[in-house]
Amino acid sequence: MRKTFIYTFLGLLMSGATLVSCDNSDKRGGRTDTETSGEITIVADESLKPVIQELIDQFEFKWPKAHIILKDTTENRGFEMIRDMQTCLLFTTRPLKESEEAYLKTKKQLPSVFPIGYDGLALIINPNNNDSCISVKNIKQILSGEVTKWSEIYPGSKLGNFDIVFDNKESATLHYVVDSVMDGKPIDNPNVTAAKTSADVIEYVNQTPNAIGVIGSNWLNDKGDSTNLTFINKVRVMKVSHLDEATSSNSWKPYQVYLLDGRYPFARTLYAICVDPQRKLPWSFANYTTSPTGQLIVKRAGLLPYRGDITFKRVNIKKN
Repeated sequence: MRKTFIYTFLGLLMSGATLVSCDNSDKRGGRTDTETSGEITIVADESLKPVIQELIDQFEFKWPKAHIILKDTTENRGFEMIRDMQTCLLFTTRPLKESEEAYLKTKKQLPSVFPIGYDGLALIINPNNNDSCISVKNIKQILSGEVTKWSEIYPGSKLGNFDIVFDNKESATLHYVVDSVMDGKPIDNPNVTAAKTSADVIEYVNQTPNAIGVIGSNWLNDKGDSTNLTFINKVRVMKVSHLDEATSSNSWKPYQVYLLDGRYPFARTLYAICVDPQRKLPWSFANYTTSPTGQLIVKRAGLLPYRGDITFKRVNIKKN
């Protein structure tokens, strides 16, 4: 099913470490973290790693006695760890299912689930590939196996078969595509493969002329551009159109403004899922991600913050 989202306008005024158990005990030998100190390991779907790590870095800069170690994993494994209370905090791209929430309540755990922002599901191609506009219809045709060759969509292309690569077969990225792009239908193109990480996808696409990579847009942010208007140059980001025939004028890249106004079709919500009855360091960091400072970091990472004061201005440039 297609997902929708609401943007709320407000003024902007965790390796080898032991996972923190999320029970209610606070005895000797148990948890020693506070709201701003201690060491914990948190979990995030690998597709969200860059933005979550940036939030951790800034949180630790503000509170030097806090040490948060990020363990990136697949979405499936992340939910297993929350369910088994092997971690107190998970960042992913869907909320808890009713059955998952009910199970936690049987363990006397009351999870807090809240959105922290939105990113775009990005399609990337080799930087030398000029066929960079594509429609939602074409994407479905490719993933379903109805279309297998570049020339079937781009007449004259000599790239041969589409080579589609995802980050991981159990990732939030793949789950989003099946649920929200394919409307629950299976991906049935024999040329679809899964790499291990988003970084691997970028490297593969950079070296493979006929590839299309599917990753979270926060992996593509050019940190050297404070305007968030450019992506890394190792790959080319495709423009996507709602219309059946994609052109440069009716297709859009996953920039913040196009996530906000709906022109980019593949926007997904990022969630924090916290199970921390003691409300110590995991709870404190989870709330930091939605604070004005945390939301500014999300914005600077090229994503659309869930809460924020973002003003977009139209500028007319006159050419001499």
